[in-house]
Amino acid sequence: MVSFFSEGIDFKAVNPLKTKKWIKNASISEGYEVSQLNYIFCSDEYLLEINKQYLDHDYFTDIITFDNSEEDNKLEGDIYISVDRVRENAETFHSDFDTELRRVLIHGLLHLAGYEDSDEALKKAMRAKEDEYLRLF
Repeated sequence: MVSFFSEGIDFKAVNPLKTKKWIKNASISEGYEVSQLNYIFCSDEYLLEINKQYLDHDYFTDIITFDNSEEDNKLEGDIYISVDRVRENAETFHSDFDTELRRVLIHGLLHLAGYEDSDEALKKAMRAKEDEYLRLF
């Protein structure tokens, strides 16, 4: 199951049924079944506190993904997304908000599926995978 929540802000996902189906299809393409994915939309400040508390990082980020999976090939996790960062990134990268939001949604799923972005080569591979799934939306 894929669920959308907001924490401390008033935000609703656009086209939630289509987006959920897209996320589930991407998961299947990666060889996983969605058990429970919770996408929590929040502010910069809210995500900064999570970043400090759980990751010991004192900077803004657009997404933090917590993997709660206990079974192989099943995705379960909590994915926190800063709507503020997504808006700013959309402007920075000359993208519209909805496209940038979908990129971040799929980015979290890809982390749960084992993709990393800790160096430039891995970032490039992950970006290519994001682009692939964006085209399928």
